[in-house]
Amino acid sequence: MQVCSTWRAVSHSAPLWFRLTRIIWGRTLRMHPTWRDEYVYRHRTARNFRAGGSYHHTLHFDPSGVDGPDGLTCRCLTLSDTHLACGFADGTVRLFELATRQHVRTFYPHPSDRLGRFSRAVAGIVISDNRIIFATLDGDIHVAIMDGQPFPRRAHMGNVVEDGPLVDFTGCGRWWVGLYAGVPGRAFQIWDGNTEEMMYVNPLIASLTNPEAVMGWHMLTEFIEPVGRVRMTSGETAVACVSSRYMILELRNQGFPLQDHEHRRGIRVACLDANNEAFMTVDNRGRATVRRVDTLEEVCRFQTGQSNMMGCMNWGYALMCAGGVVRVWEIEQGQYLYRLNENIGGINTMVADDRYVAAASGRDTTIHLWDFGAL
Repeated sequence: MQVCSTWRAVSHSAPLWFRLTRIIWGRTLRMHPTWRDEYVYRHRTARNFRAGGSYHHTLHFDPSGVDGPDGLTCRCLTLSDTHLACGFADGTVRLFELATRQHVRTFYPHPSDRLGRFSRAVAGIVISDNRIIFATLDGDIHVAIMDGQPFPRRAHMGNVVEDGPLVDFTGCGRWWVGLYAGVPGRAFQIWDGNTEEMMYVNPLIASLTNPEAVMGWHMLTEFIEPVGRVRMTSGETAVACVSSRYMILELRNQGFPLQDHEHRRGIRVACLDANNEAFMTVDNRGRATVRRVDTLEEVCRFQTGQSNMMGCMNWGYALMCAGGVVRVWEIEQGQYLYRLNENIGGINTMVADDRYVAAASGRDTTIHLWDFGAL
């Protein structure tokens, strides 16, 4: 079959493939030699994701140097293009290389006074270029270099008595966002990720976690479900929730609340997640709703059939784990697609990007990894 010269020329246009890749998958940095190669790779991976084609692996690390059972309990996970970072209940962060699935680094927090068994537990991790930024429940924030020393620099010293426990932490290269629960009127802190300076926070968002103040303190001493969650939706906005309310924050404007909504059916905090354009909530009856961040327009809704579960999402799919089974929905129409083959038991946390899904077991030290790009 002959192809006209115009189309042949256009099909080799780097700007065309860059634009398609950015519009469909939000990618502005490529991992392959050309933008056409990047598009083909993303397209094949998305096709695998829709069809359920993946390889399952378990990740391992040497537990011999761990002092106590909390060092074996993974509390949070973060993916980048090349690495998976796992935050543990004793404050350590273990870094795995995705290409080899090998444990390559361990980072340790600075010593500090313990205000409870889990005060040093990792609350959230940000991967930005070669930096690992992680925060602990007592409010400390550390900055490590991926190939650097195991004892990172402490960028911020927390004050848990004045601020309450830092129950979740997220960010990007430009912003870091901490969600606190314990002291009324102190729900958020926002930092400039470049200067590491704390920004002024709009008082309109400060009350989000007030109803969860008591349970926030319990997180220091008990291993309980998260009382609040915050996720980046783009480079300039974030979505946060507690069990009765969610907010969308404009970070460049001191966290100004673009949206603030009560949820009469309640929210499963462990299922809140977001991509650059949309976010997902699940109510206490198991109904999931995906909305656009900028307009709150409903993209789709679907019934999960479960009320006690954990969830995450990427650009095209939502994943829910209940009873050890991970099920997958596409988020354009809300169609149920399949379940992953492995029954992994109860989990503490899970995360997904366009290629990988990771989950940390709640019954042992197993970290599960599914690779949808390896076929």
